[in-house]
Amino acid sequence: MKKSLIALAVLAASGASFAQSSVTLYGVADVYLGNTKVTDHTGVSTTTNSMNSGGVSTDRWGFKGTEDLGGGLKANFLLEQGFFIDTGAAKGTGKNAAGLPVAGTQAFARQSYVGFSGGFGEVKLGKMWTAFDDVSGTADAVFDSVLSPMYRVFTSTNYNANPGNSFYYTSPTFSGVSGTVSYSLGENKTATQGAGSNAAFNVQYTGGPVYVALGYQSEKDNGNVSSRDFTRVNASYDLGVVKLMGNLGRTKANDKSTNEWQLGVDYPVGSALTLSASYASSKGGVLTNFVPTAAGTPDVKRTGFGLGASYSLSKRTSLYGGYRATKEDANVNFAPGAVDAETKLFAVGMRHAF
Repeated sequence: MKKSLIALAVLAASGASFAQSSVTLYGVADVYLGNTKVTDHTGVSTTTNSMNSGGVSTDRWGFKGTEDLGGGLKANFLLEQGFFIDTGAAKGTGKNAAGLPVAGTQAFARQSYVGFSGGFGEVKLGKMWTAFDDVSGTADAVFDSVLSPMYRVFTSTNYNANPGNSFYYTSPTFSGVSGTVSYSLGENKTATQGAGSNAAFNVQYTGGPVYVALGYQSEKDNGNVSSRDFTRVNASYDLGVVKLMGNLGRTKANDKSTNEWQLGVDYPVGSALTLSASYASSKGGVLTNFVPTAAGTPDVKRTGFGLGASYSLSKRTSLYGGYRATKEDANVNFAPGAVDAETKLFAVGMRHAF
């Protein structure tokens, strides 16, 4: 009898615990058809028709859960992996020479963390997006997608977005203002060299139609021989009829820097259709692979624009399409006789969230 009562008590306690916990399976499936024409600095052009993954949002799936610990305190976890919907392959965290994601072997290459949240804010431990990444695309028109020129023109988009071995803290919102800090331990220290690191922070303000954000990230390689600093200022104003967006960016790599800016607009046409456009420009001595331009040579200048449309079929499914064109000016940094390098993309796609 006593054993039965004990068993019932254990089951009751276990049931209460499960009732206070929740686990959610979620994800995004996003695919697009693209026609890309690339002209290099020698004038040679290549046109490619392709099916690609993640035109607006990176394809992903994941588990996330929370447990109510009482007193407003919660324990949280998240495990998230990216994938290529056109091939089914796992997606890594790096990029190739064209700026596209590469395949990976990590079980959860996007995020994997555990932490606490409550009235003090939220703490995360593991692998997650940096504080700088949280605000990088918040004022990027053309849906912060492959159609936005920012990701082809800016050098400050080529940062380490989700390093491992990280600490992350975000504060509650006070009168529309919130802040976040993140720090990643390099864990690559040797007998002769110090470990690398990744430190970032952001401050955001949201009040009615106004949004403003400042983000900063500093990355140091093993031995602190090479360092990169990224700064971003974003702002948007929603007039109802249109939403105006703009951002400033800056990349500093050792003794060279590049300054960047972008202006954009979203124009809602009814409740389902949104048109968007943006123009971006950058100029400086930092190349996309962080190799500084040669001493005494002119800065590299890049410009581009994007046009896009998104149509919502439901709260979770949308169709999108548009055109993006970017250009890198020829100058004496390149071989004699060089011409402007150009990339043009036509794309149409479908995004579904679950």
